[in-house]
Amino acid sequence: MASLEKAFNIADMQALAARALPLPIREYLEGGADDEWTLARNRAAFDDWVLAQRTLVDVSTVDPSTTMLGFRSAMPLMLSPTGMSQLFHAAGEPAVARAAAAAGVPYGLSTMATTSIEAIAATGASRYFQLYLFRDRGLTKALLERAAANGYGALCLTVDTAMAGNRERDLKSGMIMPPRFTLGSLMSFAAHPRWSLGALKNRSFQLANVVDHVGDIGSEGTSVIDYVNAQFDRSATWKDLEWLRAQWSGKLVIKGAILPGDCANAVACGVDAVMVSNHGGRQLDTAGAPLDYLPAIRDRIGTGAELIVDGGIRRGTDVLKAIALGADGCSIGRPYLYGLAAGGEAGVARVLSIFRTEIERDMGLMGRTRIADVTAADVDHLSTFRSKPDKPVPSRLAKRRTANS
Repeated sequence: MASLEKAFNIADMQALAARALPLPIREYLEGGADDEWTLARNRAAFDDWVLAQRTLVDVSTVDPSTTMLGFRSAMPLMLSPTGMSQLFHAAGEPAVARAAAAAGVPYGLSTMATTSIEAIAATGASRYFQLYLFRDRGLTKALLERAAANGYGALCLTVDTAMAGNRERDLKSGMIMPPRFTLGSLMSFAAHPRWSLGALKNRSFQLANVVDHVGDIGSEGTSVIDYVNAQFDRSATWKDLEWLRAQWSGKLVIKGAILPGDCANAVACGVDAVMVSNHGGRQLDTAGAPLDYLPAIRDRIGTGAELIVDGGIRRGTDVLKAIALGADGCSIGRPYLYGLAAGGEAGVARVLSIFRTEIERDMGLMGRTRIADVTAADVDHLSTFRSKPDKPVPSRLAKRRTANS
């Protein structure tokens, strides 16, 4: 598609997605909680750090490949689990999984996906499954068993959704359950016939991984989504994470822990990785960004678990800053959904190509040829350049300032 070829960065892809989507769907994708301070902070946090640019280094060969969650990945980037991908394009999750497989990066399938665990396994993508702790432990165990039987190499438990955040954009557009669309929202659907026709042709839209367990509940006046929302367990504690560890023999990831103490508790419970995330700014507003906490988390847990930064990643330089601050890799959600909305599988492929190109180029400009070579010596906090720093530099980084040149 010519329009995709003219998308030179993620902001360009975001603009294409905005043109493709009706207002309620666009607002659902872009929105955050309350005043959206945390949503903005996820991006702004990267502006507090600068990368070192070394010269006269042999960068004739640059290799951005690495290993995350036991998967070999072509770059230090994976795809976050996102719910109901068919909202953004009729091709949905299979298109994303195929693009991820072609690019050589891991893909996370959400419990709230509109495609089954089994169908995604058939794409051949390196895959992990995202899970919630449900009140119905029969549902939880059934999902675990299906993921294990279908070759999902890791399980990702989301822990920051005991209750839904206050997403006011959705309240205004009517993108709630059940929908209560405004006149302007309905007119926006009419103004986007390509999306609307795709939605009308897509008769399979459902929460594919829970609908069989739930069964026919329509006669009881309850939708599947209502059922799942009611199943989020507000009483879950660290004991429940220990229970899950005992149930799952593969790699276990916790997503949504952001405080150093919580991350340390997760490691003590046996997790293999922490996806440092605030749910894309969609839950607790005024919470800090993952990057704000990252150095302190790495100081606290040492090498006890992998750290994956999830939130605000839009450039290759963002990925490299996160790695320099202690991450093993990064994960993206909205960026690949922009690609999906703009052009289906080809759009997702374009997004991943942009990231791969940027990461390789930026590594070369930094004088780094392997991901393992990117360290704290490659990043400085802006306060370093001020006569009276107004923000302390994390101790782990302060000790290494002299390594910069």
